[in-house]
Amino acid sequence: MKHIPYLITILLLAGTACKKGFLDKQPDESITIEQAFQKRAYAEAFLTDAYASMGNEYYFTDYLGTSPNPYVIAADEMNIPWPEKFEKLMNKGSWNAYNVDAQLWKNMYEGIRKANIFLANIDKTPVDATFSEADRQRWIGEAVFLRAYYHFRLVRIYGGVPIMDGPAGVADDFTKLRRATLDSCVQFIVNECDFAIPKLPVKLTSDRDYGRATAAAALALKARMLLYRASPLFNGNPDYTSFADKDGNKLFPQQYDAAYWERAAVAAKDCIDKCEAAGYALYKRYSNPVENYQQLFLDNHNNEILFAYNAGITGWMEKCAFPGSLGGWNGYNPTQAQVDAYEMANGMAPITGYQPDGTPIVNAASGYQESGYAAADGPDKRWLAGVSNMYVGRDPRFYATINFNSAYFVDRQMEFWQSGADGRGNAGRDYNTTGYLLKKFVNPAANISQGRFLLGTWPFFRLGAVYLDYAEALNEAQGPTAEVYQYIDAIRTRAGMPKLPQGLGKDAMRARIWQERRVELAFESYRYFDCHRWKIAPQTDNGPVYGMNISAGSSLQDNAFYKRTLVETRVFQAPKHYLFPIPQSEIDKAPALIQNPGW
Repeated sequence: MKHIPYLITILLLAGTACKKGFLDKQPDESITIEQAFQKRAYAEAFLTDAYASMGNEYYFTDYLGTSPNPYVIAADEMNIPWPEKFEKLMNKGSWNAYNVDAQLWKNMYEGIRKANIFLANIDKTPVDATFSEADRQRWIGEAVFLRAYYHFRLVRIYGGVPIMDGPAGVADDFTKLRRATLDSCVQFIVNECDFAIPKLPVKLTSDRDYGRATAAAALALKARMLLYRASPLFNGNPDYTSFADKDGNKLFPQQYDAAYWERAAVAAKDCIDKCEAAGYALYKRYSNPVENYQQLFLDNHNNEILFAYNAGITGWMEKCAFPGSLGGWNGYNPTQAQVDAYEMANGMAPITGYQPDGTPIVNAASGYQESGYAAADGPDKRWLAGVSNMYVGRDPRFYATINFNSAYFVDRQMEFWQSGADGRGNAGRDYNTTGYLLKKFVNPAANISQGRFLLGTWPFFRLGAVYLDYAEALNEAQGPTAEVYQYIDAIRTRAGMPKLPQGLGKDAMRARIWQERRVELAFESYRYFDCHRWKIAPQTDNGPVYGMNISAGSSLQDNAFYKRTLVETRVFQAPKHYLFPIPQSEIDKAPALIQNPGW
């Protein structure tokens, strides 16, 4: 279908909209698109521009008027102190088709359109000393991958969307634009990946190419799309079986199809095998598991990263996550639920549930304690003497991910209690809402007051995540086989955690996989989609959110601070909130589009 769902202004390479005299024009202003593709440099620049629509998921709140990644804060992982942000509308259940961030929809179709224009014209670029036929085929693979990836980004929040497989023109009739079925979209994305894979290098070998698509990225995308299709949200979900367009065409699968779990497992294993053969591997540069996990996200383009976005040297992550005493905004606040999710170092869950008032049900056998303070420093100073026992003896990934009260960071201990250097009493609008700050992704070498920041990247796909994708799909398809254990244990061993106990049944293994995804992939935009595709969002994204008592405390060992305190009550309406509403502004332009259920 050669349509787009919103009216993008046609790229005017001819510069006819500029009312300048002939002598005022620059040499490159009056070329047509056909002439532009006669030069390698212009063609490559057009392809590079197609990458720009990816959006920087490095930003968890709106940046420059957009919300490229609302998912971390919309999940049960994090809170922020800024109530006007779009993510807080999602938390309150007060978003709708009129106030939804339309930029997400627009950006993806803009990127798709750019890829389609490139694909329609790259054959015009002549082969010469600077441009080979192999170059052309690789660029085609990149553009096809981007087209698939942008469609995936739409499908995961809307379900079936209009498929755009060719360039649009001003003469196209957008009023007749229709949504494709979910399965049509899934198959389109899979086919695009299959087309792109043989045209792309599996692994990049030049620093100049970092950020470009690879076969590894296409393999991972294919596996992820099939995993989502296999999951309960999209696999015969009774909430959507009657959902149809205006012609009566059903837009979602009508029956559960177990074969998709097997397809997802095969695709993930294919990705793993081909990536490992090309030199990708789990990141294991440091023997200290805390340091290793932390550096995994700071050591740009390491051998675990299959596809990453160059986030630039903006310092946005550090500004949002640094404490106030280091010039930060105190803004990225992990929830108490996320903190509780980290196992003890012995592999046992510290908390097995909650009372109606939020009081935790402590697993005494795990060794976890809610009260008291550490008498001595922990190994590798993961915690320091005097810290609350709540933070003692946890999964090493906890110490690489969460800054808690009295955690040592950069050159000082955090003081999150009311009158502390990083407490609410010393902050204005930018205050820590939960008593925790994000540490993962945050570069301690940055210096906000001096304006010194380092290049950050955002991993869209990494090998460790594909391990977990494979383990989940294989467990659902075949049960807890030896390979399921193999790939989960590889992740846990790398993290310094005990292997899973033997003899788990399918349901018990599923629970362990879900738990492992929650901590290994924390704050990487997985949790929101995992809880939605598993259909557990009414339990995770709805109801009370807790943190520490940020309005109390006058010292490190003031018990008043360590009281679990209600931060807010969130709203999730099922099935309405499982999918995003299509922006009403887009439906107004294309009335044949059908809105998602409940909106």
